[in-house]
Parts: sequence; C-alpha cells; structure tokens
Amino acid sequence: MLLFSVLSQERVENGDLDELIVQVSQGNTAALEKIYVETKAAVYGFALSILKNSHQAEDVLQDTYIKIMSAAHLYNQGTKPMSWIMTITKNLALMKLREAGRFSDPPEYYEPSVESHAVKFENKSVLSAALRVLSEEESAIVMMHCVSGMKHREIADFMGIPLSTVLSKYNRALKKMKNELKEGF
Repeated sequence: MLLFSVLSQERVENGDLDELIVQVSQGNTAALEKIYVETKAAVYGFALSILKNSHQAEDVLQDTYIKIMSAAHLYNQGTKPMSWIMTITKNLALMKLREAGRFSDPPEYYEPSVESHAVKFENKSVLSAALRVLSEEESAIVMMHCVSGMKHREIADFMGIPLSTVLSKYNRALKKMKNELKEGF
C-alpha cells in the first residue's frame, strides 16, 4: 500500500545543485527556481516532520528559499548542497518551534495540507494515524525518505548517524505504522 506520492521528475545531481547555488550567489534567480523545483518536496517534508503542522511547514518552505537567496554567498562550493539546504530548513523550523513556545514539547498531531504536493488528500487520515506512533526521529526519517525522496545514505549523512541506524529505524517505523493501521482500521 503506497501512502505517499513522490515527485517523479528526474533528480538533479549534487554537482548540478552545487553549481546552481553558486549561480544564485551571483544573482541568478532562474537558478533559484531550479533549486526550488528540485528540492521543494524534500524541504517541505522535512519541515513537516519537525513542525507537525502543514501551514507552518509551508512558511518554512518559503523562508528556506529566501534564506538560500540571501545566504548563497556563504555556501562552500564542493560540499554537500542538499545537506546545506536541509540544515537551513531545520534551523528555520526549530526557530518557528521556539517562537511558538513548543520547542521542547511539539504537538502530537499531524496535519498534512490538502494542497500539499507531497500527500494526497485521501491518505491524510491514514498517514496522520500511522505517524502518531513514531518517535520524532523515526518520523523525520520516514518523511525524508518517502515524501522527500531522499536516499537512506543522504539521510544518514544529513542526520549524522550511521546508514545502518537509518535503515533499522526506517524499517522499525514501517512496522509500527503497519501495526497501527491493522489495529486502527
């Protein structure tokens, strides 16, 4: 059973993404648009996994690209561009949690937007129920892989944990979600 809709467009290679960020630092807005098209699902999914609120995740999505535009000159060419983008996303999402006064205790709900490009409307309640049983880290791994389309190795690099840990947490999360779906429906 497929719970997520992942964009089927061809992924931009890291080297291409690296070059696009450099072009953004030189004022090329078309390059920013290409970065947006390529990474919006990953950014939105990751923000959503932290914030658990679709409206706030959409705000962070927009703020991420504004920050990319303003901070592209600080990017070190030849590093991991997706990790740089996701770090911006994480920092903006955590800032939003701090502003809302819920940094240490995020809400226990998940509210995907009907307009979301990453989650189909008919899967909203199923996804919400299934994600409720996951830890924050498990939820982030599932969202980055299934919604954002990131590879397990990319998730491991981004989160700074071993690949084997990402794989085991991902598989454990899928089992938890499957059990929740069996019991709840």
